[in-house]
Amino acid sequence: MGGHPLYLEPRLGSRLGSLLASPDVLHPLVDALGSPLNVVIPEQIAANAERFRAVYTGHHLSGQVYFAHKANRSSALLRRLAATDAGVDVASLGELQHALGAGFTPDRITATGPKNPEFLWLAARTSVTVSVDSREELDQLAALVRAFTLPRVPVLLRLSGFEAAGVRVLSRRSRFGTPVRASGPLLEAVERHRDTVELAGVAYHLDTTSLDEKATALEGCLRALEEARKRGLRPRAVDVGGGFGLGYLADGEQWERYTSALTEAVLGNRPPLTWGGHGYGLRNEGGTLRGSLGLYPAHRPVSGARYLDELLTRPAPSLGGRPLGELLVEHLYDLYTEPGRALLDQCGLTLAKVLEVREQESGGELLVRLAAKASDVALEEHGVLMDPVVVPRARRQPVSAGGGEPVAVHLFGSLCLEADLITRRTVFLPRRPEPGDLMAFVNTAGYCMDFHATAAQRQPVARKAAAWQEDGAWRWCLDDQYWPTTSRGGAQ
Repeated sequence: MGGHPLYLEPRLGSRLGSLLASPDVLHPLVDALGSPLNVVIPEQIAANAERFRAVYTGHHLSGQVYFAHKANRSSALLRRLAATDAGVDVASLGELQHALGAGFTPDRITATGPKNPEFLWLAARTSVTVSVDSREELDQLAALVRAFTLPRVPVLLRLSGFEAAGVRVLSRRSRFGTPVRASGPLLEAVERHRDTVELAGVAYHLDTTSLDEKATALEGCLRALEEARKRGLRPRAVDVGGGFGLGYLADGEQWERYTSALTEAVLGNRPPLTWGGHGYGLRNEGGTLRGSLGLYPAHRPVSGARYLDELLTRPAPSLGGRPLGELLVEHLYDLYTEPGRALLDQCGLTLAKVLEVREQESGGELLVRLAAKASDVALEEHGVLMDPVVVPRARRQPVSAGGGEPVAVHLFGSLCLEADLITRRTVFLPRRPEPGDLMAFVNTAGYCMDFHATAAQRQPVARKAAAWQEDGAWRWCLDDQYWPTTSRGGAQ
C-alpha cells in the first residue's frame, strides 16, 4: 500500500468503547445470533436525552424532547426512553402502536409524517398531539373526531417556506407542511374546527444542517404564533423538528485529508480511492471538477444538544434582534424538539463476520467479504464514511489506527450482486483482518442500522440484541425481551 493510510476513525464514547473492548462478549453473541447482528445500548439513549434536557434548563425553557422513532425500530431503546421524562415522535400507525405498548402515555407522543385514516383514528382516539401538514389533513382529522364522537385533539400546524427579514435567507423547499404565506386559511380552518381540535402550536421540518435556515424557520414560527393569538387562539408550543446532527469521526483533520485526497483522485492526480472510481457526487470533466460532494459532514464539532444550544442563541432580526431562546421564554412558549440521529449517538453498533480475505492477482487492495449485505450496514446510504473497528477472533486487542501493519481493503457483502458494496471507499485498516474476525461498524443506531435492511436473496435481516453493564460485566438479551427492569433500572 503506497502513501499514507487515509484513516477515518470513529468517535467512541465510554460505553461503546467498553463494549468494543469485550471480544469475549461480542464473538459469542454473533456465534449465537448470527451475522450480521445489531447491538443497542439502552442506557445511552437515556443519557443523550438528559443532554438535550440540560439545554432546556440552561435556557430556562419548558417543553418536551421527542425521540424520532423512525430512526430506529428497537423496542429496547424505546422502552428505556419511556422510563425517562422524554417523549416520542411517531410517523406511522405501527410506530404509534409500538410507542403505546412500550409505556408512553398519549401526552408524551406526537404523530407526524404522512397519515392514513387508521393512523389518524388511533391518534385521535388516544388523544396524542397530531402535527398536521395541510388544511386537507386537518379537515380529515376533524371529520374523524365528529364521526366517532371523540374528544378534541391537540394539533400542531406544520409550516414551511420561511423567509428572513432583511438579508434574504430562504429555508429550502419541503414537501412537508403548509407554506407560511398560506397559513391564514389554515388558521381559519382551525377556527372552523374549534369543536374538534385544539391548537397546541406550530412546527417545522427542515432537511438541512444550516443553523441560519433553522433560525429563520423558528423566527417565522414565532410570528405565526402571534398571528394565531390575534385570532383568539391559544397556542403554547413551537416544534423545531430534528436535524441536530451527529459527529461520527474522532479527528477533523482525517476528514479534511480524506475529502482533499478524494478530490485529487477524481481529478486523476492520484490513484483512485474508491471501487470503480466512484466520486461520491464529484466528477472530472476535461480536467475540471464538477458536481458536489454528496456526503454527510462526518466530523461535526457542533451537533446534537450543542447544536440546539447554538440555535437558541441566534438572534431574531424581525423581532428586535433578541435571541430566539429568550423570546420563547418571554412569551411562555414550550419548546418541542424531535431528535432522531442525535438522540441515538453512541447507542449501538452493527457486527459482521469476516468470511474471506482475498488478494488480487495484480496486487493492491485486499478483497474482504463479510457475512452481511450493504443494506445491513447502511452508512453509505446516508453518506456516512467511517472506518469499522476489527474485533479479532484470536486473543488480540481490537484493531484501531496506530498499531500493526496497515492494509487497504475493499469491503464486499454476501449478495451475488456486483453492487453489494459495504463501502465504495477503499478502507484503510491498521492490520490485515482474518476470516472469523468481526468488523464492528459503530454508531449505526441512527438510520444506518435497520432503516434500509432487506431480506434479499432470502438472506436474513440482522437480528438485534440489547446490552448493558451490570456489576462490572456486560449482559445482553434479545431486543424484544429488554425492559427497563431487565437491567435493574440501568443505573451505572
